[in-house]
Amino acid sequence: MKLAEALAECPVVAILRGVRPDEVVEHVQALYEAGLRAVEVPLNSPEPLNSLRRIVAAFEGRMTIGAGTVLAADRVDAVAEAGGRLIVSPNTDAAVIRRAVELGLECAPGFATASEAFAAYGAGARHLKLFPATTYGPNHLRQLRAVLPADAVVWAVGGVGPDSMADWWAAGARAFGLGGELFRPGQAARETAENAIRIRASLEPFRSE
Repeated sequence: MKLAEALAECPVVAILRGVRPDEVVEHVQALYEAGLRAVEVPLNSPEPLNSLRRIVAAFEGRMTIGAGTVLAADRVDAVAEAGGRLIVSPNTDAAVIRRAVELGLECAPGFATASEAFAAYGAGARHLKLFPATTYGPNHLRQLRAVLPADAVVWAVGGVGPDSMADWWAAGARAFGLGGELFRPGQAARETAENAIRIRASLEPFRSE
């Protein structure tokens, strides 16, 4: 599933930081059943490429699957070899972006300033991750949206949750990366499901306006 399709169904990317390969499929199944269609496994999780291979095998074609905390171009190659199609980073690194684009992958580099956003866009990124979003706030994004290209899709990531997503949406965010609000290491898949259902429900009031 392409990223645009996944975010059209549900504008939430689940960040499974700390997930283990032996549990990843059941947690992603819980997310899928709740209506989420995009997931990233941060590369600082246990055996992240193993986890990626498992969920690609189980959900390819039904979800956008990729990796987070991708900090170097050679890691882009590793994610692609594992079947991942999405590259998410906390920073703007032109080499990482260019490699993802060369391989035909989607990417969402992190940015904070207008300079970083335009650098990421210039390198080929069309999804831009404001990170950490809570540090800057919706007003920061509202001002940036006035100058960013119309086809740049901004994600709000870092400290974002159900209570603030409507404000971010009004400011111009069109996707959210959620980690601890959805998944924390050690929790049961049932809890992941409950969190995902709650998050999905919180989207409906402002998405239907």
